[in-house]
Amino acid sequence: MLKKINKNSLTLALNTTIYPLEAVYGASYVFIDKAYLFLDSNGSKIEVVLTPKQKLSAGELRVLAGDFLNELLNYALRVGISAENKKIRQYVVERALFSAANSEPCDCEAKPVEIGFDSASDPLGIAVPWEEKYGQPEKQEEPEAKQEEKKPKKAKSKK
Repeated sequence: MLKKINKNSLTLALNTTIYPLEAVYGASYVFIDKAYLFLDSNGSKIEVVLTPKQKLSAGELRVLAGDFLNELLNYALRVGISAENKKIRQYVVERALFSAANSEPCDCEAKPVEIGFDSASDPLGIAVPWEEKYGQPEKQEEPEAKQEEKKPKKAKSKK
């Protein structure tokens, strides 16, 4: 299990017959926000090097190792239960897909819905277009200063 503790990192040696690789990945993912992780395979062992993102004491490193091993146990159990329930999950999904494929076709074509408004159903006049409610916007005349700016200026000739 705990192989060694360095100044600010720890190394765990995990037996792959006890902890499947999927469980190691799952536990490692949970610890991504707490530590930098390095995984290496050494035959039937997986080495996990945890380097915390914040400086920790030796005691705190041991707590981090314990937390990682607890999470690893949690994920190993999940992987085991998932393997045991694989056939049941497959059966449920196959049955659902088979039922959906063999169901009678539905005669449910989309029918257009007519929406009619009258003053009684729209007392606030929300559905009335702006132009109908307030009339066409009037074209405002520009002030003279702006009109003069738009006129092209004649070039002055030198004589």
